[in-house]
Amino acid sequence: MTVRSNWTIAAALGATTTVAWVLLAGFEPPMGFGGFLAGWTLMMAAMMLPSIAPLVLLYRGSRTLLATGYLVVWSATGLAPFAVIAWGVGPGLPLVLAVAGAYEVSPLKFACLRRCHNAAAFLMERYRAGPLRLGVEHGVWCVGCCVGLMAVLVLAASMGLVWAAVIAAAVFVQKVVPLGEGSAKLTGVALLVAAAYVAAV
Repeated sequence: MTVRSNWTIAAALGATTTVAWVLLAGFEPPMGFGGFLAGWTLMMAAMMLPSIAPLVLLYRGSRTLLATGYLVVWSATGLAPFAVIAWGVGPGLPLVLAVAGAYEVSPLKFACLRRCHNAAAFLMERYRAGPLRLGVEHGVWCVGCCVGLMAVLVLAASMGLVWAAVIAAAVFVQKVVPLGEGSAKLTGVALLVAAAYVAAV
């Protein structure tokens, strides 16, 4: 694949992400599960698409199907926050931050992050899989990698756009920038410190 093709794909992914953020900023979902799921899916597209740029750039098949499979998984995760909001219950803020911080430095987090971070290895291990399946599998690992941060988004930040952007940046750094596990550890420590501070005030 030429450098020009890579730039074209990256530009298309960036444009899609930008459109998703713009639409999300003015989105007023209708009442009910369908409206919530539409808004959640739009938010996941805005937040998570940049983090699969390395996989999309390396893949030689249908990138549209790859991204679709990935977003289907993230859309399905909307069931959990919808249930939390509908029931109107949830743990206290210090507990949410503490659990999320602990998860960020856990072996399970690092196991998921390693599979998300190395796009080349991910493709080599699954070279027989079609694009939709690849997207779904990568989405599942990505959910495992980001579940702590998403819990903070839903339970601590009430899905605010500013916090969504902050968490999206953290996800991008962890999955794309070479810092890898180091950035996850820093995030975990920051969340644990925040939990202690909130509990103390």
